[in-house]
Amino acid sequence: MRRHRTTALVSGVALAAALTLTGCGALDKAFDCVQAAEAIATSVDRLSQAVANAGDPTQIEESLNAIDKELTTLKDKTGNADLSKAVDDLANGVEQVRTSVKNGDTTPDIKPVTDAATEVGKVCTP
Repeated sequence: MRRHRTTALVSGVALAAALTLTGCGALDKAFDCVQAAEAIATSVDRLSQAVANAGDPTQIEESLNAIDKELTTLKDKTGNADLSKAVDDLANGVEQVRTSVKNGDTTPDIKPVTDAATEVGKVCTP
């Protein structure tokens, strides 16, 4: 009888530990998502400022590169379908702006980038 209680207790502790670790993993992912969303928001703000400041192509390119970097980090850490879609939309928006700038547009339309970044922020909000 005592052996069964000990086995049950050990099993219960092991299960609780596994659930705790799984929970921590979920919290870590959520925290990573929030951090990436904040970094993306900062980069999008810089992009907006670069476009507003007479469309400085160097600043625009630096902002787009920063967004790309955060997207790579975020995409590697997500299993969420909504977040994956928002990340893909943001990557497409970044590519559109990059193409516009390469074609000489000093005031590219950044609305697809800002809209997708807003969606990333919504999905990542705990």
